[in-house]
Amino acid sequence: MQKTFLIRPERAEDRRAVENLVRESFWNVYKPGCSEHYVIHVLRDDPAFVKELDFVMEQDGALIGQNMFMKTVINADDGRDVPVLTMGPICIAPALKRQGYGKAILDYSLEQAAALGYGAVLFEGNIGFYGKSGFDYARKFGVRYHDLPEGEDDSFFLCKELIPGYLDGVTGVYQTPQGYYVSDEDVEAFDKAFPPKVKLKLPGQLFE
Repeated sequence: MQKTFLIRPERAEDRRAVENLVRESFWNVYKPGCSEHYVIHVLRDDPAFVKELDFVMEQDGALIGQNMFMKTVINADDGRDVPVLTMGPICIAPALKRQGYGKAILDYSLEQAAALGYGAVLFEGNIGFYGKSGFDYARKFGVRYHDLPEGEDDSFFLCKELIPGYLDGVTGVYQTPQGYYVSDEDVEAFDKAFPPKVKLKLPGQLFE
């Protein structure tokens, strides 16, 4: 099947449709219900949000995917704050997952981030998928995940240099932007504006 799609910047009029797409994609995946649609709603107004790297994927006039980036830092052990990006939520419409669309918008958005001069992207993800786009374990770059006790599993924490050698000589602690932390109460209130969906506790979910 030929995949025809357009990747373009998100527009203001796309926002609710994108939030609904994110909600559909993440619902009951990591926990009963989801918070990602509220997270993206909040992040768009965050000073760390990179408007130039806020993309949607369109097919036959419908939005089928999105990705976005935020600025953050590595608190280096030598006292520097090293500027980096983090990424997501990133999603593809549930019916189109595992067909190559996710990798297409991921690779495109990473190319755009590199073209703007950003040095590296760090975030939480599955190496089985993101490794195909050049991500590796962040520990191999000398970067630790904040608040994670030494010796704990850090295989979820990934990194890709956009400028080769950007993290050479850097060791330190990555900081997740505060905008990603939202309260359950705020998520519940926001979710009431969307069509009702049933929250299910399913095997493999990470959170209660």
